[in-house]
Parts: sequence; C-alpha cells; structure tokens
Amino acid sequence: MNRSGIEISSPVLEVENLCKSVAMADGKGELHILNDISFAVGAGESVAIVGASGSGKSTLLGLLAGLDVPVSGSVRILGTGLFDLDEDERAALRGESVGFVFQSFQLLPALTALENVMLPLELAGHADAEGVATRWLERVGLASRITHYPKHLSGGEQQRVALARAFAASPKLLLADEPTGNLDVATGQAVIELMFTLNREEGTTLILVTHDESLAQRCGRILRMTAGELTEVVPVAVS
Repeated sequence: MNRSGIEISSPVLEVENLCKSVAMADGKGELHILNDISFAVGAGESVAIVGASGSGKSTLLGLLAGLDVPVSGSVRILGTGLFDLDEDERAALRGESVGFVFQSFQLLPALTALENVMLPLELAGHADAEGVATRWLERVGLASRITHYPKHLSGGEQQRVALARAFAASPKLLLADEPTGNLDVATGQAVIELMFTLNREEGTTLILVTHDESLAQRCGRILRMTAGELTEVVPVAVS
C-alpha cells in the first residue's frame, strides 16, 4: 500500500523520498525542484503525472528513467535500485525494461522509420530486429512508410514510429512525456488512442507526464505535482 492508501500489488516502479535540488546561479543557496516524493505503481497500471510548467514533473520523469540522479531518495524498477547502478548498468536496464515516447519524437534523422525502430533492438542483441520492427510499424499503420526518413513523415507519423520503437522491445514500463505536445488536436487524439490501445494489449505499466487534464483522466490514477511536491493522488475511473 502506498502512502495515499492505495493498494499496490507487484510494483513495477517504486519511488521513495526522492529529492532533487540544484545550486542557484548566483551561488547563494539551492533551488529545490523535488521534495520528498514517494509513490508506487503496480504492473499494468496507467498513471498520469500532471502539473503546471515548472512544477517538477519533467524532472521527476528524468529521475524515473535514470537519466538524472537525485540528491537523496531511491527509484526501483522491477526491484532494482536505479541509483545503485553505474551509468552503463542504468542504460542496460532501460534497454531491457523501459520504453520512451517524447514530445519531440526523438527520431534519428539519418535513419528510416524501420531503422529507427530497429536500432534499440539491435543494441539489445535481438536476433530478428528487422522482423520485429517491421511488424510493429505495420501494427501502428505505417506499413507503407517504413523506408521513409523522419523529414518525409508528418508529426503524427513520426509519433507512431516513436510508439513502435517504444513497444517493440516489450518493455515492462512505458514513460511518455507530453506525447501530443507537438501535434494538432485531431492527430494527437489518434495517437493517444493508439498508445492506450497498445498499452492495454501489451499489459505495460504506463507513466504519462502531461499538463492536459482530459488526457490525464484517461489514466487509472493521477499524481499532481505542485512546486516540487506530490500534493494529490487522485483515483479516476478509466473510460
């Protein structure tokens, strides 16, 4: 059970007393970005982290991914403490267990859609990276676009490539950072429907960072960030 009284079984992600601060530019004191954040997320859950710009939600996501290190506290993914690992070990854990979907897509411009999806599979030593990548691009509706480079794809198509890349390695945890932020409303809605559909079908644990309250309501729980603190844990009904 987490501190909000919600029962968590088979936790995929456990966060305890996480704090992050940085030195002020003038060298006088510190800026506290995250203050004593604790929560747990169970297998197959979908959780939205919401808050205004500057509330700390993107910093928190970076720590959950092990892309940054805290001043104190811990993050465990599938029971492994991220900050007990060195940088290479954290990268290996991400490759095995974590998928990412970013607002800015983060596709490599010199690679085709197929090659972008294949790359993390190849780095993980997957025996059939091309076959898996092809099947996932077909699954997100891009069978006819696999040889296209990102510059020749629309924003929605690029985000579909990013979804295929995120799910192709069968991650236990998917981290999504404002996945519709660079898309128009209609395209964003289509991408979100696809993301939630894939997430349900794959049984992945989803952590979604967003400022969009209607999008957050699609998740099973909402964690609300205000000035670096977790101020609410709100159960919602999944539509």
